Parts: sequence; structure tokens; C-alpha cells
Amino acid sequence: MDFNMKKLAADAGTFLSRAVQFTEEKLGQAEKTELDAHLENLLSKAECTKIWTEKIMKQTEVLLQPNPNARIEEFVYEKLDRKAPSRINNPELLGQYMIDAGTEFGPGTAYGNALIKCGETQKRIGTADRELIQTSALNFLTPLRNFIEGDYKTIAKERKLLQNKRLDLDAAKTRLKKAKAAETRSSQLNSARLEGDNIMIWAEEVTKSEQELRITQSEFDRQAEITRLLLEGISSTHAHHLRCLNDFVEAQMTYYAQCYQYMLDLQKQLGRCFPSSYLSNNNQTSGTPVPSSLANAVGSPAVASTSGIVITSPSNLNDLKESSGSRKARVLYDYDAANSTELSLLADEVITVFSVVGMDSDWLMGERGNQKGKVPITYLELLN
Repeated sequence: MDFNMKKLAADAGTFLSRAVQFTEEKLGQAEKTELDAHLENLLSKAECTKIWTEKIMKQTEVLLQPNPNARIEEFVYEKLDRKAPSRINNPELLGQYMIDAGTEFGPGTAYGNALIKCGETQKRIGTADRELIQTSALNFLTPLRNFIEGDYKTIAKERKLLQNKRLDLDAAKTRLKKAKAAETRSSQLNSARLEGDNIMIWAEEVTKSEQELRITQSEFDRQAEITRLLLEGISSTHAHHLRCLNDFVEAQMTYYAQCYQYMLDLQKQLGRCFPSSYLSNNNQTSGTPVPSSLANAVGSPAVASTSGIVITSPSNLNDLKESSGSRKARVLYDYDAANSTELSLLADEVITVFSVVGMDSDWLMGERGNQKGKVPITYLELLN
């Protein structure tokens, strides 16, 4: 191979000069050119952006995919530029188990039918979860990763060049300072022969050092300007990441809204088809059954007591069924009437309810204006 020995020697000399300058600065034996305050602030802002972007990106990946092995597998496939194999997620797996169990127990049984309905809902949630991951990866994680692996790498490269140019500049300042000091000492010698020879030598060295200093100063200033222009783009990066963050929030909002609607629909189906099963089997403490168990089973916030409201309890319902009077009740959830004998309900509306002799224990008669029909007790809470 044809080596350029002069260039190799020059590069080695430059590297050695920078190493010596850096070491002397660390030991406090050499002066260091400080960057201007504006550039220092930009550098600090860029470093801060890089650190927090990495943390947010990694934790978002953990949030979307809690399984570390799956994350590693996806990372490997991404580096190999291959598509990762499709994998069933946890809600989908749970849903499939529920459907299989319901089929085994018998779709005609209350428990089997309920398991199948719950399984179908879990699979829909799994699909929504998959859509959230895909949308978030595309609109949020990818822009953050592009900044870390693209823009910031360019900034780091130019910052390293700026550091080298600063070391070259400070080394040139040191050489010029030493050359001037040697020239001064030579001029003070008493020997005319030595004075004549040395003054000429050191004068040439001072001139050479001054020229080198002008060159290194110019290169440093140019590199500082390049670095500054790149760093000022961090503000645009923040604005872009803000838009990406908004996309991520919207994706999460869509996901949670879908999950809420799926569970609300499931709650209505279970409340309409299996109220007696829920009341007879769930939410019993110390041998005392707690009505409105369907609401408790799906985590309804309405089960907590609030001012002026009494949660429906066995004694409240029994008193109402045994009396001939009527009571006001607040509707907990929307309810669509299954037939003409039932009354459709809207969440948070207040209706009048009363008992009818011979009516199923899970139902009351509801009245709203001129409308009247059966309403499920699990959708109500009696008011004082």
C-alpha cells in the first residue's frame, strides 16, 4: 500500500499535541479557551435533550411492551431489517382461554356464555392494544429514535471537532507564548554572537507561531459557528417532539376510550343476561350479600357513597318491594331496553321506581314522565 508518510507524521504530531494540551489543562498547567456563554447554553440544552429523550423512549418501550425478551427480539429483527413474527398478546391470549373454557362448559350455560362474552371482549382489547403499539411506535418512538441516532450523532461529531480545534488553538497559544519568552531571554544575553544567532532563530519561531495561531483561531471560529447553527436546531426538535407527544396522547386516548366502551358493552350484556347469577354468587362479605354486584364486578365508581346518595342495599330494596310507595333513583349506566316492557335509561338521570307484586326480584318498575317500564336494579342507586 502507498502510505503518505508526511501526512501520517503530521497527524501523529497533531494527536500528540492535543493529548499534551488536554493533560496539562486537566493538571492546571495550561490555560483553556472558554466557549462563549450562548454556545455553552446550547451545548447544555442539547445534552439535556439527549439524556431525557433516551429515558422517555426506553420507558415508553417498556410501557408498550413489558416483556424484555420480546423487546430484545424486536430490536434484533429491526437491526437485521426483517419483520418480527406476529405474536399473540396477553389480552388476546386470555380472551382465547375464556372462549375455549366457555365452549367446553357449554355456551348454553350461564357461566359458559358469560366466559365467551368476556373472552370476545378481551380479544377486542388485545386488538386495540396492538393498534396502540403500532401507532405509538410510528408516531412517537420513531421520531425520538431518529433524533438520538441521527441529529444528535451529527451534533456530537461536530462538538468533538470543536473540542479538537480548541485544543489546537490553545496549543498554538502555548507555543507562541514560549517562543516569545525564549526570544526575550535571548535578547538579554550579553554575548553579541549568541544574541545575533538566537534572536534570529527565535524571531522566526515567533513569526511561525503567530501564523499558526491565526490559522487555528480561524478554524476554531468556523467550527464554533457550525456547531452553533446545529445546536440552534434543538428548539425545532423540541417543537417536533411536542407534536409527536400529542400524537401519542391521542393514541392512548383512543385506546382507553375503546377499552372503556368494550367493557361498558360487556357490563350491559352481563347485567341484562345474568343478573341473578351475579347477585347470588358475587361480592359477599361476612355472610351478608351486597347487591349491585355487577357494578362492583366491573369497578364502577358509583359504588362509593356520596353526599345525598345511598348505595342500593338489600334492606333498601326489600323495604321498597314490601312498601306500596315509590322512590327516586339515579341511573348508573346507559341501558337499552330489550323489548317494549322495559324502559331505556340514560346514565345520571333520576327516575321514579316502585315495586310490583310478582315481578322478578332483579327488576323494578321505572317511571319517567309518561314512560313506564321494567328496569334492572343493578343499574340503579336509590336516593334519600
